[in-house]
Amino acid sequence: MALKIGIDVGGTFTDFVVVRDGAPPAIHKTLSTPADPSIAVVEGLAQIAAAQQPPQSLEAFAAAIDTLVHGTTVTTNATLTHTGARCGLLTTEGVRDALEMRRGIREEQYNNRYTNVRPLVPRRRRVGIRGRLDRNGAEIEPLDLAGVQHALAQFRADDVAAVAVCFMNSFANPAHEQAAAALVRRELPQAYLSVSTEVLPSIRFYERVSTTVLNAYVGPRLNHYLDQLVGRLAEVGFGGLLLIMQSNGGVITPQLARERAALTLLSGPAGGPGAGLFYVRPHGQERCITTDMGGTSFEASVALRTPMVKNDGAIARHKIALPMLDIHTIGAGGGSIGWLDEGGMLRMGPQSAGADPGPACYGKGGRLPTTTDANVVLGYLDPEYFAGGRMRLDAAAARQAIDEHIARPMALSIEDAAAGMYRVACHNMAQGVREVTIKRGFDPREFPYIPAGGAGPIHSCLICSELEIPLQIVPREASVLCAFGMLMSELRHDFVRTFVARLEGVDWARLAALVDAMRREGERQLADERIEPARRRFELRLDCRYIKQYHEVSLPVAPELIARRDTAGIAAAFHAEHNRLFGYALAQEGTPIEIINLRLQAVGATDRPQYRSEAWAGADAAAALKGRRRVYLPEAQRFDAVPVYDGHRLRHGNRVDGPALVEQETTAILVSGAFDCVLDALGSFVLFAKGREDLVAACLRQPRENRA
Repeated sequence: MALKIGIDVGGTFTDFVVVRDGAPPAIHKTLSTPADPSIAVVEGLAQIAAAQQPPQSLEAFAAAIDTLVHGTTVTTNATLTHTGARCGLLTTEGVRDALEMRRGIREEQYNNRYTNVRPLVPRRRRVGIRGRLDRNGAEIEPLDLAGVQHALAQFRADDVAAVAVCFMNSFANPAHEQAAAALVRRELPQAYLSVSTEVLPSIRFYERVSTTVLNAYVGPRLNHYLDQLVGRLAEVGFGGLLLIMQSNGGVITPQLARERAALTLLSGPAGGPGAGLFYVRPHGQERCITTDMGGTSFEASVALRTPMVKNDGAIARHKIALPMLDIHTIGAGGGSIGWLDEGGMLRMGPQSAGADPGPACYGKGGRLPTTTDANVVLGYLDPEYFAGGRMRLDAAAARQAIDEHIARPMALSIEDAAAGMYRVACHNMAQGVREVTIKRGFDPREFPYIPAGGAGPIHSCLICSELEIPLQIVPREASVLCAFGMLMSELRHDFVRTFVARLEGVDWARLAALVDAMRREGERQLADERIEPARRRFELRLDCRYIKQYHEVSLPVAPELIARRDTAGIAAAFHAEHNRLFGYALAQEGTPIEIINLRLQAVGATDRPQYRSEAWAGADAAAALKGRRRVYLPEAQRFDAVPVYDGHRLRHGNRVDGPALVEQETTAILVSGAFDCVLDALGSFVLFAKGREDLVAACLRQPRENRA
């Protein structure tokens, strides 16, 4: 494997992981540039080039890069901040308000102040067009092409930058949408075009129209960003392969990302779950909880042999029905602002100081107290060693911000106020973990916990104590885990076809024909991306439900079950998955099962980083001891002087008993009084609950062959 770099653009920092043949991963961070994220990408590459031995010019370094894998928050931020494109919607006459009516149910039943989310396309730019197809795709009324042209004239006068096309029942017959799309391309050639049968050709109109509109809304913003990124990279001599991270945990080419911009709506955190599995597998584990605490947000996900995937979700309450990793996000990052609500209760986030001005301790003009400011006051961060000493923190500014906005209004000392901020932030994150474990039917105590992000390992012990999780694994690359995970991502393309049939009466020939059609399309895309046939694989899933149910269960189906038309085998798999998710199954009652959708994922394997193995160095960690520092101990609720270790000098087998601090250039690890720590052969910091020595032996085993 040649030189590969993973890049994750976050709200506060842009993360880089550099991987070369035969060398351990190198990590780097630089402050993000929200106005134009591509600036931070190129600045970071320049800093990495200058740090090479011997130093290299940016141009020489860029020319040597084989592959860049890039995760972006451009589409996410455009949706969250309502700064996407000016859109128009062409839809079937009589249903233009579906985007606003949604599912017609109150989404927060007990919230009297609940208001509907503002549609991404206002009503005046949602135009109903005469023309109708029945549920089987037969034409009932021809498409009114003159009406389409009139609507496009309105859009032109209204400076519309993107057009979404979504007609009723088009998933069964795309002819009407194709005709309307041809007119859009002719009349508005500069507009970004999003067609539902190209984005999401499946049943359920609201989900389809919402996803199609989201794709149109963020498409121009992503195109503009990719133009900037590709242009800047070309200017500095990059001629390698650029891949874009998508929400399902795979990567795609920039061209496909331009056409299907909605695939990148959760691009940034999608690398985390796969990276978490990479670090737990050498210890015989096939499951983990992976979290990522960045500057603005906290993401939590579960992986069970593979990262958990869902086929629909929401971003800023806008429905999106594309396959994506099941990642729960809350506003709890290092930049999350502490504030007092109307009742005088302390809250943390979701508002964030971001990268500009950032926390008060950054010295860039921030005046509001953040989680990072609390960590400085509590002694978890060394103001002289932040980012390896490249960035000095202003401890006095952190204390002043907490004093003014939290301590004095609550009649607390600055230290007690900071401790309260820390506890509230940890509790919020523990709640986020509950969302992806307990609410999904998993016991978090059975999963190793992988804390990532620059601030993640500072908070992980208190989170794990609250959730009674006994084992944590903190990779050396924890601060840039998502960027590292991107380097392990494969090319992935998702296809869906609606196929409504009772399981006992399936037309197997038609089902096989639809699967074959999706497979041929996947083969074509992977061939265009120069993936050799031996490195291609295809994964089939069925969306099934009991008759009269509203929600489906998506389950993997082995190809041989389809080949031998094994109705009983598919039914047994559905009953088992339904029971796991909901605690019951209706197998004994004989309730009929209905298939709704067929899903096929085409996967192209890529080269991945290999495991490294450090030599055994014994338990004594004295060589890495830097000194002692006064820090807040959350279990004891008091300050005390604890040993501080240089994480870069700790080696395989070294043991650190809590309480203690382990410092690296891009992160710090708080080993609280409830945990001890050893280093495994990968160089990961393995924290285990005191008294659980049984966990130590398993964590010190030599890594197995890379099966990630």
